Amino acid sequence: MTDNSIKNVFISHVHEDDAGLGKTKQLLENNGMTLRDGSINAEKPNEAKSPEYIKSEILAPRIRWAGTFIAYITPKTKDSEWVNWEIEYAEKQGKRIVGIWADGHKDCEVPEALKKYADAVVPWNAEKIMDAIDGKLTDSQDPEGKPLPVRPIARANC
Repeated sequence: MTDNSIKNVFISHVHEDDAGLGKTKQLLENNGMTLRDGSINAEKPNEAKSPEYIKSEILAPRIRWAGTFIAYITPKTKDSEWVNWEIEYAEKQGKRIVGIWADGHKDCEVPEALKKYADAVVPWNAEKIMDAIDGKLTDSQDPEGKPLPVRPIARANC
């Protein structure tokens, strides 16, 4: 566990889940980790209308700034084109990608891009979240903390 550390992160989520971000940040702060979050939320709204402008001028720089990319997993994130785009962009930037199951969300699926690129997926548990952000935890777990099935890796014949 990390004591009094500050981490620059980008938390990918759907706006209906803004309240959960504050709850997650508070959970970590109570356990010694402060998150500086570069994502767009109700406190830092985005007024732009052009999807290409939003991606290139608002989201991309914030994802590049972050040391760790976090995907906040709820039922609505699975089908969000924005969440999947953000995950794919983070992968292209070589970011550490961590999925966090939102508190109380047990019956939802992981976004497709997160299935492909996650370095870790962890339940809503302070120690596991901090270890995943710090790179000490590199496996994928369900909301109860049980291992997720190993994802198949495509193989090519030479």
